[in-house]
Order: sequence, then C-alpha cells, then structure tokens
Amino acid sequence: MRRVMTLIAVSVLGVALVVAAGALLAPSGDPAPARPAAARGTDPITAAQHRLQRLPRDWTTWAELGMAYVQRARSTGNPADYPLAEQSLDRSLEIRPDRNAAALTGMGALAAARHDFPAALRHGRAAIAVDPYQAAAIGVVADALTELGRYREAFEAIQRMVDLRPDTAAYARASYSWELRGDPGRATGAMRRALDAASATPDILFARYHLGELAFGTGDLAAAAAEFEQGLRLAPENAPLRVGRARVHAARGDTATAVSEYRAVVAADPSPAYATELGDLLSALGQDTAAAEQYTLAEAGWATQRGGGVPPEPDAVLFAADHGDRAALGRARQLYAARPSIAAADALAWALRAAGRPAEALRRADEALRLGSRDALLHYHRGMILADLGRDEPARAALTTALRLNPHFSVRHVPLAKAALTSGRR
Repeated sequence: MRRVMTLIAVSVLGVALVVAAGALLAPSGDPAPARPAAARGTDPITAAQHRLQRLPRDWTTWAELGMAYVQRARSTGNPADYPLAEQSLDRSLEIRPDRNAAALTGMGALAAARHDFPAALRHGRAAIAVDPYQAAAIGVVADALTELGRYREAFEAIQRMVDLRPDTAAYARASYSWELRGDPGRATGAMRRALDAASATPDILFARYHLGELAFGTGDLAAAAAEFEQGLRLAPENAPLRVGRARVHAARGDTATAVSEYRAVVAADPSPAYATELGDLLSALGQDTAAAEQYTLAEAGWATQRGGGVPPEPDAVLFAADHGDRAALGRARQLYAARPSIAAADALAWALRAAGRPAEALRRADEALRLGSRDALLHYHRGMILADLGRDEPARAALTTALRLNPHFSVRHVPLAKAALTSGRR
C-alpha cells in the first residue's frame, strides 16, 4: 500500500505540471495566461496565492493551488490541507465548469490521496473525457483501478500513459504493474527508466527508494544498500530511505545500528508503519517493553487515522491481526469491500486466520497470489494458513518459497516461518 500511495504522490507532481502547462491551451473566456517566470518559486502555494491576488478568476492557478495543497499533504502527512485543496479545485471548476481537465484531474488525485478510489476513478475519467491525451489523468485512473483490484484495466491504462508521456510517473506505474505480476526484473528495468527520466529531487528519491525496495525484496542486500545510500546523498534525512537502510542493517545482523536508525526516523516521523517495524525489531531482540512502546505508538497513529475518517489500510489490518485485535477481521472486511486489491485480499486472509477461520483464509490468500506475485510475505501468509489446515506438504512448499524469495522479508515472521518448517507446525 505504501508503494501505491507514493505513486499517488508522483501523480500529484505530474498533475501539477499539467496544470501549469494547461494555461498554454486555455480557450477564450476567463483569464488563464501563462504564469510568468518570476512567479515560479520554491513554494508553489505562496506563488499561486500571490498570482490569485492579481487574477482572482485565473482558473488554472486555482487548480494549481489545489494540487499544491494535495502535494503538501502527501509530503507532510497532514490531512488539514485536503479541505483547502478541495476548496481551490472547486473554485477552479466554479469559474470554469466546462472542459476543465486540470481541475478534474486534481479532484481525482485528491480523492485518491483520501483513499476514495471510486471517486478518483470517476474524476479521472471525467478529465480524460475532456482531454483524452492527458497522461496525468490516465495515471489517476490507473491508480484507482489498481486499488480497486481491476488489474487488466489498470495495466492497459498504464501502458497508455507510458505511450503518451514516458516520464517518471509513467515508468513508476509500469514498474509496479510488473512487480504485481511477479516479474522483479522488468519491475527494476522500468524503475531504472523512471530514475533516468527524473529531474526533480522528489522523483529521484522516489525512484532510488523503490529500486532499493525491489532489490531488498529479492534478498539482494548489497544492491538495496547502494540504492538507499545514493538517495540519502541527496536527502540525508529522507524517512523512507533511512528506513530502507535500517532494514538492510537489521538483515545483515547490525541490529544496534538498525535500532538507532529506526529511532531517529520515528522521532521525526512517528508513522505507524515505521513504529511497527521498530517494535518488531525490538521484540526480536528480546526488548519487549521497548517494543510495546512502539506498538502503542503505532496503534495510536492508526486510531487517529480512523478517527479522522481514513478507511482501514492493509498495514493497519495486518498489525491488528498480528497483535490479537478482535476488530481486525471487521476492518479487513471493510477494506476488501471498498477495494478488493491483492493487498486487501492478503490482509483479509491474515485476519481470517487470526480469527480461527483458515479455510476462508486460504481462499483469500490464493486470491492475493492470483497475478503471480513474488512478495515473500504473501507466500508466508499462505504457508501459515495451510499449516493451520494440516496441509503440511503445501505449507512447507509455500514457506520455503517465501524464504527463498527473500530470507529477510520480516524480522517478526522469518523466525516463525523457520520454526514452522522445523516443527511441521505453525
């Protein structure tokens, strides 16, 4: 899921470029002159606000302001910018209600950032109806279809995006499509192209991080470390890259460095996912009290998200299932009903297993692997479910596959997989 949401962040950058360029194609009517070079500053929100003081009916700048708010919310994790984004995009559509592809694309990106993927699909398709050649709108549609589990349509949209505008956003989506289909070689090749096409620092960091993740996912620690370090040379405090480096340290047995790195990241960015990873590492080291503190921090973060109306996420469901939260199954069903993706099917399978329903769990675990994913965690989940059903041979095969794909896939679950293989039980 984190991969999809960072794709959405790249989409936001792509939409911002379309909005800025849209002024060049503006029809007669309300003013939408090209933004002068002097207005291009490091803060797009301030630049747009200044321009709107002079041209309050500049619908392209209203759309640009809305996208800038979406991007800032994605970057900071602060949803307070989303209402401001919506107001700005609504204002653009109020001034220019017809043929306003930029604002419609922005509304799609905003809906995706809020995890309302049916709305994202609706807005993205509306933008494409206005401008069939707007690659950013096609990217919004591709993201929505991916999260809704409509992969054939999603892959077709991604191919069209690559054909129209082969840039970082397009190649990143192509990479993810190959990853979902179990082809890490093609996924890495597409992400290399994303890196080659990147010029802005956020796009470069995005590509470096995911190249590192792809390498880590195949157990290639040296290649993963090299990608993370390359990115950190540009942005030493980048949280995803630092977490990637921490995973490599932990996998290599340098747990003291890994814990130090994780703690520094969580202190600056108390993301529930990061706190969970740190908690799992501390638990593996026998530091149960310290681990419990991180798990409490993670649960508080996800509770805040739920309180703010954010729908359940796969990571949150997996956490709840791992920690005996009886609400896990209900949240998993809610997630799957809203968007029956591979990640949602896997989360539902794991929650069903935690609830003592392994037969139902196996159906969802099989569904999660329907595209041929080589994600070790998905194979591990299926293996443990098979073990619960007493199907020892296929359980051993699935667990062996998980460890062969990536012997470092989880500090929490790798020891459990090895123990299950040794004992023949979960």
